Amino acid sequence: MAFEIPWDALAGGILLGISASVLLVMNGRIAGISGIVSGLLTPKQGEVSWRLLFVIGMLVSGLLAPAIGFTLPETLPVSSFLWVGLAGLLVGVGTKIGNGCTSGHGICGIGRLSKRSIVATCIFMGVAIATVFVRLHVL
Repeated sequence: MAFEIPWDALAGGILLGISASVLLVMNGRIAGISGIVSGLLTPKQGEVSWRLLFVIGMLVSGLLAPAIGFTLPETLPVSSFLWVGLAGLLVGVGTKIGNGCTSGHGICGIGRLSKRSIVATCIFMGVAIATVFVRLHVL
């Protein structure tokens, strides 16, 4: 069995790192997506424009990705709206309780060697592994 390098994942990781670094260096902001979106829902003076542009950029990049060769898998997992809605609700509650999301803690926080972010990311990963196990082997 030959080892195949996941070029799309590597390129995506590099782009995430570059974009998080640029946002931090140029604007002094952490690229925590839940915090960025939350700031749009509870706006403060002078905080809306960069947050809105960031979210628009994420949406537009998803639309433009196929034009530069990035593709989705041919088959995507099929789930009911109930499971997707429940998962989204749990992620939202978890990001509120954990004071941040995987992008804020996992990419930016670990990059800054934040102990809180390292612990949070380990908890995220442990819960994700347990969730996949339960979903595949119990339910």
